[in-house]
Amino acid sequence: MAAQRTAFITGITGQDGSYLAEILLEKGYRVFGMVRRSSSFNTSRIDHVFKEIELVFGDLADASVLNQLMRTIRPDEVYNLGAQSHVRVSFDVPEYTSDIVGMGTLRLLDAIREAGFDCRFYQASSSEMFGKVHAVPQNEETPFHPRSPYGVAKAYGYWITRNYREAYGMFAANGILFNHESPRRGPTFVTRKITRAVGAILRGEQDSLALGNLEAKRDWGYARDYMEGAWRMLQADEPDDFVLATGETHSVREFLEAAFGHAGLDWERYVTIDERYFRPSEVDLLIGDYSKAKEKLGWEPTVRFEELVRMMVDADREREQVEEQYV
Repeated sequence: MAAQRTAFITGITGQDGSYLAEILLEKGYRVFGMVRRSSSFNTSRIDHVFKEIELVFGDLADASVLNQLMRTIRPDEVYNLGAQSHVRVSFDVPEYTSDIVGMGTLRLLDAIREAGFDCRFYQASSSEMFGKVHAVPQNEETPFHPRSPYGVAKAYGYWITRNYREAYGMFAANGILFNHESPRRGPTFVTRKITRAVGAILRGEQDSLALGNLEAKRDWGYARDYMEGAWRMLQADEPDDFVLATGETHSVREFLEAAFGHAGLDWERYVTIDERYFRPSEVDLLIGDYSKAKEKLGWEPTVRFEELVRMMVDADREREQVEEQYV
């Protein structure tokens, strides 16, 4: 019987971390998750597996604790999902975003290197690195042109991951994930903001929704699919970088039409445009080519746009109250 494998996840309380924890537990892993100390509980996404995982305190800003955790836990696989992940907010807190998203990746990689054990590392890279796109669709060879502090920091995380792979022979893989959503998405992200509003309007709790740029186009997939892809990257024979996407692009306006339409509502009666939600520099079009992941990992998305929107709307219709802890 093979020895039980151990995984370590930063960002375990987020959307992606909660799905990844489920997947790893189903595969028989021992799962450690790093959480930041907070005066209030923010573990609602993992409450259903709380007794099956082991939480440890730490922060991507604190190299000493990362070193201590790596030396103590010595995981077989590390998944770096922790981040200040809101693109618009990264313009307001650029230094903090850069420190956690960029330098945090370096601190974690170096903690693994210094601890000197055999470990596979997954870096959550982002389609935001493509930014002002140089090719359509975008694949692993498309040049980066990030258009936000978040995108720039993710580009640093991507390149430092590749550098440690090449310099130290580490098994370090980048997952270049296009937008991925679910009913667990944070309420300040545009997709969840829309589906929560639909539920609140149907319950008579809300009568309008303020949004920014409705013409931005994104490649939206299902978060759990993408976390299955992240796991597959660390099971490969050799470390590599992979785009995960659906190969479809839809505008925010199309998401509105699908979400409100699923609930029998006319979105134009409720939506207003608020320029506060516009980014100083916008990413107009993202659409990913996942053919490499399909060929080498046997991965492809199982949930497409219309099903994803319906899934999120149905979940938010059934919620009896707004769950403010989902941030």
